[in-house]
Amino acid sequence: MKKVVSQFGRGPLEQKLTVGDLHFLSDADPTKGGTGSGPSPHEYLDAALAACTSMILKKYAGLKSMNPENAAVTVDIVREDDVEIFSREIKFTGNLISAEKERLLKIADKCPIHKALAGNIQIKTLLVN
Repeated sequence: MKKVVSQFGRGPLEQKLTVGDLHFLSDADPTKGGTGSGPSPHEYLDAALAACTSMILKKYAGLKSMNPENAAVTVDIVREDDVEIFSREIKFTGNLISAEKERLLKIADKCPIHKALAGNIQIKTLLVN
């Protein structure tokens, strides 16, 4: 897995992100002091869970010869009493019977980002100079 590097951007809170040869921005909403030039860090966290979920659903459905046209995964985070609550909605389109939908719903919890967020997390911070 490639490392992510974040550096100061042009706006008051804008960050320039690099992953290998890919470059993109993160920023805060103008109501929170940013300029809105990119998704916020929480929105990237939402995106990570949504993308990982959708990827594992697509892979599993293909392996099991299921035929969904699409799986739209919507994720939102709200904070209540110092707890981050992730709400994930999955909408399948295409030709799936209810047993297939139920199986895919269980598979959604197996995505690596879901496992990381639901498990124990340690963050080690090192000063390098």
